[in-house]
Amino acid sequence: MGKYQKNQPGRQSGQAAVEAALTLPLTIFLILGTLQLFMMLQGRIMAEYAAFAAVRAGSRQHGDCKPMVHAALAGLLPSVISFTGGSGGGSAAQKMAEAWKKRIGSPSNPDPKYQDGKHNGPVFWLVRESPKPGDFQGKEDLTFDTPEGDGSDAMRLEVRLVYWYRLRIPFADWVMSRMFLAHLGLKNYNAANPLILTQTQAGWTKSEKRTVDLESSIRQELSSRVNSGQYVFPIHATYGMRMMTPARRTYFQQQNCASAPEGL
Repeated sequence: MGKYQKNQPGRQSGQAAVEAALTLPLTIFLILGTLQLFMMLQGRIMAEYAAFAAVRAGSRQHGDCKPMVHAALAGLLPSVISFTGGSGGGSAAQKMAEAWKKRIGSPSNPDPKYQDGKHNGPVFWLVRESPKPGDFQGKEDLTFDTPEGDGSDAMRLEVRLVYWYRLRIPFADWVMSRMFLAHLGLKNYNAANPLILTQTQAGWTKSEKRTVDLESSIRQELSSRVNSGQYVFPIHATYGMRMMTPARRTYFQQQNCASAPEGL
C-alpha cells in the first residue's frame, strides 16, 4: 500500500503531461487564430478604404479603370507588404515606391501585375456594379449636366472590391483555410484532426445551418489557391459615389476592372 502511494505522484504527473500534449495544438490555434482574425479585421478596413479610393478616382476620370485599380492598389499596399524593418535598405517611402513600380508595370513590362509578391494570383478583383454598358445612350452620360430633379437619378459609380487577403499566421492559415473550404462545401477534410490529436478523422464538412453564398468564380478561385498552398480569404467591400465627370461608354466596353472575371 505504501509503495502504491509513493508512485502515485509520478503517475499523476505523467497523466498531466499527456493531457497537456493532447490539448497543446488546440491551445496554440486559439492564440494564433485569434491573432489572425484581428489581422483579417484590419484587412477589411483596408479593403473598404481601397474601394472608396477606387470609386473616387473613377468618378473624377469618367469611370476609367486604370486610375481606379491604381487607387485601389495604393490603398491595399500597406497591408500587402511591410515597409518598415526587415531586410534591405531604404526608407519606408522608397520601399513602397519600389513595390508600386513592380506592380503597375513599366515600358518594358506594360501589363500591371497586381500581386502580393508571395502568390501568383492578383491581390484584388475590382467589380463595377454600376453603371452598365446598356445605361449609355451616346458616347457619354448625356444627362450629366442636366439640372433636373433632386439628383437622385444621377449616374453613380458603384464597385465591389474582392480583396484576396493573405493569411499570414503559420499553422492558423493552414487550419482556417481547411475550415473555410469545408464550411463552403468546396472540399471536405477527413484526415487527422490537427487540433485534437485523438481524432483520426476530423470530419469537417459543409455547414448545414449557415452557408455563405459566393459566386462560382470566387469559389473556384479560393479553392484553386488554397489547394496550391496559397492561403487567402476573399474579403468583400463596396462603395458608391455620384459621378463627378460624365461617364464615357469607351471605358465600359468591359464591365469589370483589373483581373476580375466578367459575370460577377
